[in-house]
Amino acid sequence: MLRILLVEDDQGVAEALTQRLRRNGYGVRHAGTAEEARERHHDVDLVLLDMGLPDRDGLWLCQEIRRTSAVPIVALTARRTESSVVAALRAGVDDYVTKPYSLAVLLARVEAVMRRASAQPDAAPAPDFGVELLAESREVRTTEGTVALTAKEFDLLRALLRGAGSPVTRAALMEEVWDTTWVGASRTLDVHVASLRGKLGASLAIETVRGVGYRVVAVERGAP
Repeated sequence: MLRILLVEDDQGVAEALTQRLRRNGYGVRHAGTAEEARERHHDVDLVLLDMGLPDRDGLWLCQEIRRTSAVPIVALTARRTESSVVAALRAGVDDYVTKPYSLAVLLARVEAVMRRASAQPDAAPAPDFGVELLAESREVRTTEGTVALTAKEFDLLRALLRGAGSPVTRAALMEEVWDTTWVGASRTLDVHVASLRGKLGASLAIETVRGVGYRVVAVERGAP
């Protein structure tokens, strides 16, 4: 499932678009401000960005995202001038959809952007973390053997591996694994990460990203 971060300050517009995107098979997370979006873009596949935000300009957010991520960005905006389009593209936007737009056009643009992103000839290969998840038995197979996990440990490791080495936010992990967005007392997340680290040993590293969440790190292995 394609994971989309919708950055839109109008709650009514955000709710309507979220529902329509979900009906078309997309996973959608919402951010109402540029600052919130900057914290939540790390583990999504695409950003739909309304360029007119209450706290920061959309161009600023694009530049901030591009400091650490190549995630595709599609701008949604009423700005139609040539200078606005050029500024957005230079800031890091991959496509530019002007308002008003139809859902069919938006979906076609999203599909086109994702095709281009997946077809990059010089894109770095996905890292090999040296582990295999066995869904039926809820086990993980490593170079050192097979390790049994609890249901939540398995779901947590799967969410981290899906990040492919990029930081996955605490909020995203709580939402996916525990089906809650309440992170004020998410000590349970830290406990499960500690348990995973103990079970995986030297097979896979789970790194704390201060102020963000966690990410998996491929372990260097010597030649046999």
